[in-house]
Amino acid sequence: MQSKKLVFFLSFYCLIGGAFSQTHDSIELKKSLKIHLPPWIHNMVYDTASSTKPRFLIYPTVAYSPETLWEFGISSLIVFHHNNDTTLRLSEISMFGFYTQKKQLGLWIDHSIYGRNNKFMTLGKIRFQNYPLSYYGVGSNISDKPLAIVNANYYNARERFIYRIRNNLFAGLELDYQQINKIDFQWNGGLGSSTPDALLPKGANGSQNLGIGLGVLIDSRHNILNVRDGYLFEVAYIHYGNLFAQSFRMNTLFFDGRYFLPTNKNQVLAFQLVGQFSNGNVPFNQLSLMGGESIMRGYYLGRYRDKNYLATQVEYRFLPFSFSKRLGGVLFGSLGSVSETFPTQNYKWSAGAGLRYLIFPKKDVFTRIDLGVNPQGYGIYFYIGESF
Repeated sequence: MQSKKLVFFLSFYCLIGGAFSQTHDSIELKKSLKIHLPPWIHNMVYDTASSTKPRFLIYPTVAYSPETLWEFGISSLIVFHHNNDTTLRLSEISMFGFYTQKKQLGLWIDHSIYGRNNKFMTLGKIRFQNYPLSYYGVGSNISDKPLAIVNANYYNARERFIYRIRNNLFAGLELDYQQINKIDFQWNGGLGSSTPDALLPKGANGSQNLGIGLGVLIDSRHNILNVRDGYLFEVAYIHYGNLFAQSFRMNTLFFDGRYFLPTNKNQVLAFQLVGQFSNGNVPFNQLSLMGGESIMRGYYLGRYRDKNYLATQVEYRFLPFSFSKRLGGVLFGSLGSVSETFPTQNYKWSAGAGLRYLIFPKKDVFTRIDLGVNPQGYGIYFYIGESF
């Protein structure tokens, strides 16, 4: 059964407040709420700081999935402009830490930081988690149910150091470190330690890889958390050598193309095409994974995995609705497939809709809750910033 995870933002009732019309009663209600709201909620509802100042947000989360039972976490976000110069691109740093009823824990840190004159940027993520993975096998024609639940310690740090060559053309160094150890495959059917070796994927006994490569970006976006106009094209090539005892020699080519077309006041039509192609000796945790909170929403991340992956999505955004100053929504659909060679068949689809709340009006930053559905199930996602 696919993992279904629901994240509750404990101040999510602010979405309802954003939908109120500007009547006398609603204004009085907002005044009443303003008096009683704790400061950390008040700062989200009433964005009174100067648009040049950094904005900081911290909030609790609660989640549930069959693999973890109840999960409790803390998330934080800071958005800012270098030297408080709003003509520069918006930078952001986010953190998320969690602990579950099954004594699993994790820490995620993501950042996109733009420097002086937008000439330098660092884009990166850090992941540590002791967390169960549902393993369905490799390829697109695989079991409808997980073959195993995989418990392991997983570490990932990817960093891109990018320099602007001219105008919107950037290039730079890419580093990617991935390690997985203390792996325990809990096979369905009670096979346990008697599981045939043929069922174990590459890297089942652990892997440790460091990749070094180059990336090129053509990027005209100003606010990466809510792009209203512009484009992005990124291509990167990373080589993973035999640096450690558990290294797997491999190469990965990645590209990401996005285009954002404003169609009306506060309405945007957004497109994305993503591909990841690997060759060599690829461990199961570094295969291309389909699903998650960004593209192919509704599929469990890793429900389908293989050496090569291609997916596309389109999204129509109302940011915000015409009848509200802070409440908006989106409609989206996507197609994707994985394969050992270039994906040409067995494409899967997902579609859905979401609500948006303008959490920082002066920074034009929305929080989102999305429902993605597909023939196999659904997923619900809550995050700060748009999916792409």
